Amino acid sequence: MKLFAIAVLMTAGTAFAASTPTATAGATATPAAAPVKHESAKHCAAEAKEKNLTGAEEKKFVKECRHNAKAS
Repeated sequence: MKLFAIAVLMTAGTAFAASTPTATAGATATPAAAPVKHESAKHCAAEAKEKNLTGAEEKKFVKECRHNAKAS
């Protein structure tokens, strides 16, 4: 009886794994917009570093810079 239960559990796991949906071509197209957000953050942080801003001034500048980048 125990052997049968183990066999059922083992086959149930593989059946579940086989029925799990895989990524489609349409699902990979959506994340393409995300890198733009990262690039503006890097750009704004680099500008703050060039201006030798630190602490609260740096945070305020980066926040305003990113906000202006989104508005464009």
